[in-house]
Amino acid sequence: MLETKGLTKYFGGLCAINNLDLKVNAGEIVGLIGPNGAGKTTLFNLVTGYLHPTSGKIMFDGKDIIGQKPHAVARLGMVRTFQLVRILPDFSVFRNMFAASHLHPQISFWEAILNTPRYRQKEKQINSKIMKILHFVGLSDMRDTVAGNLPHGHQKMLGIALALAANPKLLLLDEPLGGMNPVEVDTALELITEIRKQGTAILLIEHNMRAVMSICDRVLVLNFGTEIARGLPEEVKQNKEVIEAYLGAGKRATYSEGHKGPLRQS
Repeated sequence: MLETKGLTKYFGGLCAINNLDLKVNAGEIVGLIGPNGAGKTTLFNLVTGYLHPTSGKIMFDGKDIIGQKPHAVARLGMVRTFQLVRILPDFSVFRNMFAASHLHPQISFWEAILNTPRYRQKEKQINSKIMKILHFVGLSDMRDTVAGNLPHGHQKMLGIALALAANPKLLLLDEPLGGMNPVEVDTALELITEIRKQGTAILLIEHNMRAVMSICDRVLVLNFGTEIARGLPEEVKQNKEVIEAYLGAGKRATYSEGHKGPLRQS
C-alpha cells in the first residue's frame, strides 16, 4: 500500500532521512520507533506531502505521489494525525467532524446555496456517518462539547476521529498515546486494533514500547535518519543496536513488558 525506495531528505548539510526503504501492506500495523530526533515525524511529513524529498521514490496504492499536496494525498486515502492534536478549538466536537467530512465533497456549491433535496439527503448521510465515528471512538456523548475544553485524552481521540472522517486506506498515527494515563492507553489500543480489523492499515509512531510490541505486526527502527533494525517485535526488542540507540553504547538493557518507557537498564 505504501512503499518508499531510497528515500532521502537533507536539511542543508543535515541528513534527516537516509536512503530509507519502507513497505506497509494492506491490513498491517507497522511500528516506527527510535529516539527523539531519529527522523520519524520527518518521514511522516515526506510521505504525506508536507515535505519534498531530496531523492528517492514514494508510492501509495501503486501511484507515485511525490509532488502531491497534503490534501491530495489525503484524498487518495493516506491520512495522518499529529503529535499535537490539530482541532478547531472553538468549534464543537460535531462541527470539527463536519468540517473534516468534506475532504471528499459530494455536494455542489449551488446545491448547498439552494438547499436542494439532494443537499439535505447528503447532509443527513454525513451527519449519520459522523455520529457513527464519534460512537466508535467514545465521544458521541460529547458531540456538543467545545473541542478546546475536552480533556487531553479525549482530544487525542478526536484527532483520530477526524482522520477517520476522511475515509483512510492507510492511517498514520503520530504518538497517539502521548500524555495518556494507563486506562486511556488501553482504550486507545483497543480502538487502534479495531480500526485495523475494519480494513485500515496503520503506520504508528509511538514511544510507549509496551504498546508497540503488543499491537504491531512489524517494527522499523530509525536512528539519526537511518534504519538500524526491522522485523518482528520480539526480534527488534532484543536487537543490540536498538538497545544502544536508546540507552547508549556499553550499557546492558532488558525490555520490560510492563514499563511505559522503551527499555530499562538491568
